Amino acid sequence: MSTLFTREAILDIVVNLVPLAIIAFFSILFLVFAPWGYEPFPILLMTGLHVVPFVLLALITYLTLRAIEGGRVREE
Repeated sequence: MSTLFTREAILDIVVNLVPLAIIAFFSILFLVFAPWGYEPFPILLMTGLHVVPFVLLALITYLTLRAIEGGRVREE
């Protein structure tokens, strides 16, 4: 029985986990310090420009992980 998060699979997708961590760090940093003040438009724009790529990259990373594990199950 195979689990989704094996050590080898995590090593394969670490190239996607690093950008996810960077995007999350800067999102939190910009929300806490608010370099443009707390006006609605800049906050919404900045949040959208961080959240959309984060969600898409997280989805791609998950699908990649499923594909990697699916290939390993078929090989065994």
